[in-house]
Amino acid sequence: MSFRFFIVAILLGVACYAQQTPVFSEYNYNPFLINSAHAGALQNAEISLTHSGLFSTIDGSPKSSNVSFRTPLANKQMGLGGGFIHDEIGVTTTTSTFAAYSYRIPLNLDDEPYWKVQEPTGISFGLTIGFQKYQENLLGLGLGTDPLLSQNINATLPMVGAGIVLNYAKFYIGLSTPNLLGDRFASEDNLDLQSPYYAYIGYRFYFSRFENVLLKPNVLLKYENGAPIQADLNLSFTMNSKLEFGLGYRTNSSLNILAGVYLFESLRIIYSYNVASKNLSFGNTHGIVLSYRFNRGYSRN
Repeated sequence: MSFRFFIVAILLGVACYAQQTPVFSEYNYNPFLINSAHAGALQNAEISLTHSGLFSTIDGSPKSSNVSFRTPLANKQMGLGGGFIHDEIGVTTTTSTFAAYSYRIPLNLDDEPYWKVQEPTGISFGLTIGFQKYQENLLGLGLGTDPLLSQNINATLPMVGAGIVLNYAKFYIGLSTPNLLGDRFASEDNLDLQSPYYAYIGYRFYFSRFENVLLKPNVLLKYENGAPIQADLNLSFTMNSKLEFGLGYRTNSSLNILAGVYLFESLRIIYSYNVASKNLSFGNTHGIVLSYRFNRGYSRN
């Protein structure tokens, strides 16, 4: 009996902890995934598609897919967005559908040249609402003789999230939680979903006027009840809004390497390779991020 519980603890414990945080290539290029305050942060609408876990041949290895859309409204202070996220790890599958609203209080940037303003400056507040479908295929473990594992878990739960972000010409800082409710409305006694909390900060170093040579370090911290604080240390480099390179490290988890290219000013393609630490048995994974920004796209001219 204890051995069975040990197996389940590993599979479900990893599911609750390792797969709730998007990888560097996802949230670095689409922070809207973890903070609804970014819904109207851009000057133009953007649609993004992401998939991580490509080419993995290990059963139960993490896989994540998402699609999101965000756009500022006519007054440029409010924004709307929405998305769909599908995660798989072990015997656990999570599917989330959400909508978001944001409101931005502008800050005066008359002393900053326009080419240094990556996103509209100000303090933005965001709210997320949606639903999450949570499934655990416990019968797939082949331990059906155990009464606690004799049936699968299926639950559909409401989601409410909130976030705030301060964006200035050279730096940004944000706080958020995609889901404040956790498992509060779950009817299953054996369902344990914790609310993740994120804090992140980044800075932009410019090395060439009008040439868009940009170095951007950033740090993301995640707290979840019952789990150690997770830290991501990241560094990305952009040249002429044409090429992108990045490197990230997640504590006790993985080393993340990425490279990207900008095409036709409006299309961005990012490829990532995640090297798992020795403490994880799921192996290395590949990922891709496709983003399309309307109107002027990613051009800074």
